[in-house]
Amino acid sequence: MSSKSLVKNSKTMGVHEAKEVNSTAQHFVDFTEAEEDLVFRMHRLVGNRWELIAGRIPGRTAEEVEMFWAKKQKEQ
Repeated sequence: MSSKSLVKNSKTMGVHEAKEVNSTAQHFVDFTEAEEDLVFRMHRLVGNRWELIAGRIPGRTAEEVEMFWAKKQKEQ
């Protein structure tokens, strides 16, 4: 594989990763009060273990929980 191909592939991967991040951000839905409460309580117990916290909230992904957490921390 030539160095040009490597550069092109790395650029393509970067664009793909950026699209994933943007699509996750666009699909972000506000949390209900009960979900917020659960995230805060679980975070006190287990810290930044987003997969574990998301597993307690049906329909939520670890990425959504982490994004919610970051958003709330910026607001404080």
